[in-house]
Formats: sequence, structure tokens, C-alpha cells
Amino acid sequence: MAVAGDGKLIGTAGLNTIEGSGGGGIVPWATLSGYDTRDQISASAFITQVSLPDYRLNVIGANISLFDRAEFSVARQVFGLTSLGGEITQSIYGAKVRLYGDVIYSDWPQISIGLQYKDLEDTAVAQLLGSDDTKGTDFYVAATKVHLGVVAGYNLVWNVSGRLTKANQLGLLGFGGATNDDYELMLEASAGVLFSRHFAAGMEYRQKPDNLGVGEDDWIDVFITYIPSKRVNFTMAWADLGSIAGVPAQKGLYLSVGGQLW
Repeated sequence: MAVAGDGKLIGTAGLNTIEGSGGGGIVPWATLSGYDTRDQISASAFITQVSLPDYRLNVIGANISLFDRAEFSVARQVFGLTSLGGEITQSIYGAKVRLYGDVIYSDWPQISIGLQYKDLEDTAVAQLLGSDDTKGTDFYVAATKVHLGVVAGYNLVWNVSGRLTKANQLGLLGFGGATNDDYELMLEASAGVLFSRHFAAGMEYRQKPDNLGVGEDDWIDVFITYIPSKRVNFTMAWADLGSIAGVPAQKGLYLSVGGQLW
């Protein structure tokens, strides 16, 4: 079996989201997490930290990508309550399947479907806020496309995702609540410019439900990514996560390092 990475262009594996799935930083893409082609497998790992005025999110995760068709991921989130003390821990297990296309070579976008099963281990805060469940599953469909040379000669990448979810703040505050306990469709999007094979910059947007009635806001980030080789990538972003558990103006620095293991 060939070494993964021989057959795909650098950058086409994307990054790793804070929920473990391959994609951007806060939005899953249709791309798979590795550089494997149809007769290869690959594995990758990442660490991410988001530092906010009243909270800190640390994430560690890993992915395996199989034959350019399926991805499986695992992530562990530790959400530190900086101003109050203590932390909330959640494990996320993901799966994604590519249904159609290639981000570069097909006329239409690459399309994938996926799910993320979330298991909240520290439940006290979620129950205090009125969350109905401490386990839940998100379902999503994503479309991703790279357009070569369309922005002043540079390449453009975009992604649009639709997510069915009950999760409050990714699930860190449980699932469902007093104002709503049904699945809702949330829209997510990313767009970026690839200035070279190694540098990219762009923005992401993620719509969020407000099941607990505490004013959960949509998320936005602006990112810069450096990919020196297929083995490693570095991302820095400014993230505006709005109100979290009723505490407003949660804006801060997002840092992530990811690497292909094989």
C-alpha cells in the first residue's frame, strides 16, 4: 500500500475542527482529514486552544482517513471556567463519508455527510442551566470547492454546511432545554484565499441554537493558516464566540497545530 500523501495536493486535507472532524476551525468541511487516495489510509492528530476572557477551551484529537472515502475522528474537549474555577470535559466521536466529487477536479463541489456523537462527562453546569440531556448526536452535510486562480490569480476555497443539532455550546452545556428540545437546522460556512501552496487566510461563520434561553450567539472567526508541508499545519485565528452561559463578549485567540502521522 502506497504512502498516504503521494497523490493529493498540499492543503487539500484541510485542518481539524474543535470537534475533531476534518475541515476548518469551527466548521466541518466535505474534505477528509488525510491525504490518502483510493488505495491508501492516513492518520493525523491535533491540539487546539481557544483563550477567552472568562473561559479557555483545550482540545486534543485524532483522525483516520480510509481510501479517500471515510473519516473517523475522536476529540476530547476541556472547557476551563477561568473566572469561576473548575472545568467541563466532553468527548466527541465522529464519522464522515464522502458521497461525491473532489474539491479541485470535479465540476461540482465535493459533498460529504457526517455525524458527531458527544458525551458530556461533567454535567453539573448543564443541569443547572436546564439542559435536558448530557449526550447527543449532531448530523451534518457539507459541500466544499476550490476554484483555481479566481481571486486576482489566487485560489478560492469555500464550504457550506447544514447541521441538525440540539447541542448547547457544542454540547458543553448539554443538549436541548426549556425553550426548545427539538433538532434544529443550523447553517455554517467558510471562505478563504490560498495565497500560495503554504499560506491561506479567511473567515468562518457558525449558526448556533439558543435552547437554554441565555442568549447563545452565533460564532465568527478570522484565520491565517501556514502549511509548510503535508506533515504539519499551524493556524491562528481571532474568534468572536459572543455570549457563553450568559457571559457576554467572549472574544479571543484561537491557536491550533495539526500533523499527519502517516
